[in-house]
Amino acid sequence: MTPAGASWRRPASPSRNSRQAVRSQRPVDVPRWLFLPALLGALFVLLPLVAIVAKVDWGSFFSLVTSEGSRAAFWLSLRTSAASTLACVVLGVPMALLLARWDFPGLGLLRSLVLIPLVLPPVVGGLALLYTFGRRGLLGESLDALGIQVAFSTIAVVMAQTFVAMPFLVLSLEGALRTAGDRFEVVAASLGAPPTTVFRRITLPLVLPGLVSGAVLAFARSLGEFGATITFAGSLQGRTRTLPLEIYLQRETDPDAAVALALVLLVVAVLVIGVARHGRTAL
Repeated sequence: MTPAGASWRRPASPSRNSRQAVRSQRPVDVPRWLFLPALLGALFVLLPLVAIVAKVDWGSFFSLVTSEGSRAAFWLSLRTSAASTLACVVLGVPMALLLARWDFPGLGLLRSLVLIPLVLPPVVGGLALLYTFGRRGLLGESLDALGIQVAFSTIAVVMAQTFVAMPFLVLSLEGALRTAGDRFEVVAASLGAPPTTVFRRITLPLVLPGLVSGAVLAFARSLGEFGATITFAGSLQGRTRTLPLEIYLQRETDPDAAVALALVLLVVAVLVIGVARHGRTAL
């Protein structure tokens, strides 16, 4: 039981004034020779993006991005990316919490296995999903006997995106949990708070910026997923053909449309990252 007079509040965070004061301090000096490789790195990332913008046929841009196939691929990508991000949060938050808070034999191995999709070629992930949930896969035969077909469906798109995106959320949230520490959780538990209350009222508010950042990274990764999707879900217009797949197909038949759609995907990615940074700063 909670002692009389005790109340649960979100742990105090630094005030806006204090954060602004920290930002206004003189930046730490860095070796000047680092500016050259930093500039080269920035140019290496930015120049290809500038090249896409320069290649766009602005005269027919609107008609290219509003064709039936383009609109279907765009909205399918948004819907499936949102669904996969939700799946990443539901499955990834408990996983990150266990990796950050528990210590048991095989923890390092488990963490390595969870993060495998980060380094695994997406097409290999698609094959793994196909051999698991396909009609002749490990679980696919049982699902098929129940009348459930997963592969080459919209659900398969969501599963492929979740498979490749979940490690981004787990890694981001685990880092936030380790940085925040567990002192507030220990105090709450010592006052009699049950584990669920500690998780809901203490842990989640503490790591909310990390959770938001991880969710945005997962969404952005899902939005750009290609290899696992085409391997496990195929490319059926309106059902599994997401925007990256549409761009790939248009590259062969209509390069101008491919460039225009690539610019749309680029703008959406920039907006998502900008919103995430603004939201994290506000938090």
